[in-house]
Amino acid sequence: MSSRRLNLVMPAAVLIAAAASWGGIASADVSTAVIKEFRGDLVITKGDLPEGKNDKDTIAKIKSERIKELTGEERGETFSWHFHYTAFLTKVGASSLKVQFFTTDKDKNIAADTRLEGVDPKSTVLSGDITITEDDGLSKGKSYLVKVVNDKNVVVASTPAAVMMK
Repeated sequence: MSSRRLNLVMPAAVLIAAAASWGGIASADVSTAVIKEFRGDLVITKGDLPEGKNDKDTIAKIKSERIKELTGEERGETFSWHFHYTAFLTKVGASSLKVQFFTTDKDKNIAADTRLEGVDPKSTVLSGDITITEDDGLSKGKSYLVKVVNDKNVVVASTPAAVMMK
């Protein structure tokens, strides 16, 4: 598959420091309770994870801002989708991962994938932005199961439901 543009891959623990130096990133440190709640989940949102008054409030806000449908835009002759992700990994140790988009039909084929390079192998939470296009293999109007896999093809995070590409 062709390479995708990956705008940012960063361990969640470093997000506060990055916010100070880059200005465009504003996110809080993720607590153990929040990590435990979402362990194994790939959370897709429009922007950084919301922060609540406490863990219970943060969890509720993340659940309410989680996106099941991605609205794309036409760019020239192709359609593209841009989204923010936070992956709460079940396993650590990989310095690169893949985000794979599986069809929701009975065959569950890989329609597209993109690599996440420069991953901190000790990090349990990754956050960043991805832009992916029809040229990469996705189709407007279809749903996909999105999974993050390590170099041994072990799923380390996934969405609990299909994501519709509108």
